[in-house]
Amino acid sequence: MRILGLDYGEKRIGVAICDELGFTAQGLPTIIRKTKKHDWEILGSLIRDYKVEKIVIGYPVRLDGSEGIQCEKVNRFTAILEATFFLPVVKWPETLSTKEAEEILINSGIRWEKRKKMVDKLAACLILQGYLDSITK
Repeated sequence: MRILGLDYGEKRIGVAICDELGFTAQGLPTIIRKTKKHDWEILGSLIRDYKVEKIVIGYPVRLDGSEGIQCEKVNRFTAILEATFFLPVVKWPETLSTKEAEEILINSGIRWEKRKKMVDKLAACLILQGYLDSITK
């Protein structure tokens, strides 16, 4: 089963896909948000090209477990994803995934300009890999 992982943001959407066996997440190019039509066309192409059967989207709950404004935005986006593509969407807790991704890139010695382009993709990988690890235990 191919699962698409998303790190939703207002300017960019980090994207990852799992291998066909569902063991590992690999990053795909980040979607630079332009228009709703543009964003949905790219997501639709990815879903078709990779024969996606499920989507995992990062759910940014606060450290205390409560939901904030960003969760509302993810909930709206998730509802449109489900209605548009008729696929199950799993909201996966992603607290600090972007911060973790940034730390990984910094520790890898990657310069700021490159990190900015890679952080959303890596965050999507971390979200999807966390989900995959939880279902294969």
